[in-house]
Amino acid sequence: MGQLNVPDDAIIYLDTAPVIYSIERHPDYWPLLIPVWEKLQAGSVQLINSELLLWECLVIPLRTNNTVLINAYEQFLSFQVTLFPIRESILRLAAQLRATNNLKTPDAIHAATALGIRHTLFLTNDADLRTATGLSIVVLKEVLNA
Repeated sequence: MGQLNVPDDAIIYLDTAPVIYSIERHPDYWPLLIPVWEKLQAGSVQLINSELLLWECLVIPLRTNNTVLINAYEQFLSFQVTLFPIRESILRLAAQLRATNNLKTPDAIHAATALGIRHTLFLTNDADLRTATGLSIVVLKEVLNA
C-alpha cells in the first residue's frame, strides 16, 4: 500500500468518493486518507468542494432512511469542508469540459469548480478527471496500489 503525501498548508479539493470512504470508513481507503484528517485536525490543511457534494453524499442515506449516516454527512459538510456555490460561470465551464473531455456531468461540475478556486491537490478516485487540464489530480487507487 502506498502513502498519501499531504503537504502542510494544502488546499485540498476533496472529491465525493474520498468523503464517502472517510465517513463510511471504507476498509481500503479510510487508512489511506488518515493523513488528510490528521492535518485537518491540526489546522494545517483546508478542504474545499462544490455544493454538489451535499447532493451526492445524501442521496443513498436519504433513500435508505439512514439517519445516522445523514447526520454524519450533515455534520461533516457543515464543519469540515468549505462548499462553493454552483454559479452560472461554473456551469458554463462544466458544459465546455463535458463537451470536450466527455466527463460525466457531476465530474465536470467538480472540475469546473476546482479550476475556479486556488487548490493544491484534487483528491479523487476517478482517473477520468485527468482529462480536465489544470487540476492537480491524485487518484487514490493509484496511491493504494503504489
